[in-house]
Amino acid sequence: MSATDTRLIDAAAATSAASLWRKIDRGDLLRTLFVAACTLATALGLTWPWPAVPVVAVVGLVVGCWPILMEALHDVRSRRMSMELSMLIAIVAAAAIGEWVTSLVITTFVLAAEILEDLSMDRGRDALTDLMEFLPETVQVRQGGDIVTVPLADVSAGQVVVVAPGGRIPVDGIVVAGESTADQSRITGESLPVGIATGAEVYAGSINQIGALEVRAERVGAESSYGRIVEAVRQAQSSEPPVQRLADKLAARLVYLALGGAVLTYVITRDITASISVVVVAGACGIAAGTPLAVLASIARIARSGAFIKHGAHLEALSAVDTVVFDKTGTLTTGTPAVVDVRTVDGKSVDGLLILAAAAESYSEHPLGQAIVAHARAEGLPLGPAEEFVYRPGLGVTATVAGRAVAAGSRGLVTDAPDTLDGQGIATAVHVAIDGRYAGSILLADTLRDSARGAVAELHRRGLRTLIITGDQEATAKAVAAELGIDDVRAGLLPEQKLAAIDAERATGHKLAMVGDGVNDAPALARADVGIAMGSGTDIARESADVVLISSDLHDLAYTLHVARRARRIVMFNFAGTIAVDLIGMGLAAFGMLGPVLAAFIHVGSETAFILNSARLIPGRRKK
Repeated sequence: MSATDTRLIDAAAATSAASLWRKIDRGDLLRTLFVAACTLATALGLTWPWPAVPVVAVVGLVVGCWPILMEALHDVRSRRMSMELSMLIAIVAAAAIGEWVTSLVITTFVLAAEILEDLSMDRGRDALTDLMEFLPETVQVRQGGDIVTVPLADVSAGQVVVVAPGGRIPVDGIVVAGESTADQSRITGESLPVGIATGAEVYAGSINQIGALEVRAERVGAESSYGRIVEAVRQAQSSEPPVQRLADKLAARLVYLALGGAVLTYVITRDITASISVVVVAGACGIAAGTPLAVLASIARIARSGAFIKHGAHLEALSAVDTVVFDKTGTLTTGTPAVVDVRTVDGKSVDGLLILAAAAESYSEHPLGQAIVAHARAEGLPLGPAEEFVYRPGLGVTATVAGRAVAAGSRGLVTDAPDTLDGQGIATAVHVAIDGRYAGSILLADTLRDSARGAVAELHRRGLRTLIITGDQEATAKAVAAELGIDDVRAGLLPEQKLAAIDAERATGHKLAMVGDGVNDAPALARADVGIAMGSGTDIARESADVVLISSDLHDLAYTLHVARRARRIVMFNFAGTIAVDLIGMGLAAFGMLGPVLAAFIHVGSETAFILNSARLIPGRRKK
């Protein structure tokens, strides 16, 4: 490692340490240090004026226990058992039998653990704060021939926003002028810059890199992709998933168990010190604090990858999914036709055929015609003007291009075209005739998403079952499934039949995630255990879903499922670990093998370990 690398690492560590220092509440820190000083003074024999009731110890306990007392009283009023209440009982009991040092040590540990817990939760919330603070407060808007600066909150759909090189794109919209590249990693998770030009769609939260852009706003504020991510994370932070309710119940039961064990220990042994140790060692904070931290951090991490989860309960449901159901069109495929092959006869040039066909289709509004024009332009072919253009519904188009009569369409229009083409498969053929004679065919098909093959393979690698439920024809659906390695296909289904298929799968015990994009998918998205909508899909699909893939990248689906499962494993580990540590610790304490001070060490150590285990899910901060 070079000296420069070492300096950079040291600088990063110093920055991180300074950031943590700023987050610590000064009052809590001073309180903890004061109680620690009182503990040290009492341990060194400063028991003035009464050895039995040292003033230093009493003052230290009053100062240290005040926030613990307030929380305990709040829990009592709420009729809820909590760790604060159990620890307060242990602190008071230790002081009552003259174990002043033990009482102060427990208080110090509890206060220090509270600081650690707050820091961990703050780091989880930083993911949302980082998102919220990223967009600029003011933006430049073109008004007439002038460019004026206005607050972002005042921008409305239809206005043209000017984004300078290096600026942050503040709205979802369409580029109307300029070319550049954009860093969309905050929205789509794509690590590489994305080229953008006139007509390209851009997302709020992206960073414009090299060229000035003018963007016509389509979605602003809370309606933009970025705004919806922020709002979803905010709502998810305040939601309480079932696993959190389970954690709270388990924490309360562990406290009851500790108090009951302490009473039983005293009844059997008459050893008050051992009884206090039983209460002290039991720590359910690793569950009570670690569970919401894991949920919060996971949702923030998923939001960073280009997806957002609308509620904490959906994260938990996602972690239990064993089957992913895909719609086909617009989900596994792009939903738009593209040229996949060009066949010619009599040695005619492929480019020549494309030039004539694209020129003839240049006035057409049919999706197949537009796809041919787009393909020719992408190939850099020159398109001349078309004359005498005629669109014949259900057949195709005719036009005169460079003095030649061109017809492009079905066999009803180009009657001498072959009935079938070798290897045509699921592609649609647009036949082309030049001067009244068949010249060739252009094959178009709905192409697979670039991410589909890799995402399906990743789902299979993780042990998830996949199937396709689609309204498309069976041959097309099976061809797509074969290419992706999906064995189970249900094709030709109406929306109500899709619902029946979802219900049948759930009836067999499968936990389903349904991925779709269209209006016809909305009922199935709502019925599945977890509905996942493509960001490019319809509004009703996005509203019906529990999870939205902003970038429509299916790799984000695989990553979202991975994070949800990882969060579940961490929470379950914390559950099992806390129960094991508490039961073993209480057993040792009951038999007098664990004093109050060592019990406090074990309590705080296990709590710290489980909170830090959850904190592993917190995403790293990104440079602004």
